[in-house]
Amino acid sequence: MKRLINLLLLLAGLTLISACVQMPTEKTGVADLRPALTFKVENSANHTARVHVDGLDMGQLEAYLEDKAVLRVLPGTHRVQVLSGSSVLFDEKMYLADGVVRTLVVR
Repeated sequence: MKRLINLLLLLAGLTLISACVQMPTEKTGVADLRPALTFKVENSANHTARVHVDGLDMGQLEAYLEDKAVLRVLPGTHRVQVLSGSSVLFDEKMYLADGVVRTLVVR
């Protein structure tokens, strides 16, 4: 009987010790390889201009300024326009491949 109690105590002790060990974890992430556009503006008055990609309004130009943020698009050929009211500040058709970050200069 004493031997059985000692065995149970030993098993309980080993269980407690193994419960204190944390299993190793691995942190993984997924890189976003979609092409990206960012803008450099020579005239600060143009910050409120609107960015259009393939005819879709993507928001104000100041949201995608260089060193601030990028505009992610799908790989392929796109027409990028920057419009300020009825004025066209930038209009170019370009091919963008995976992993490319292209800075466009708006004059």
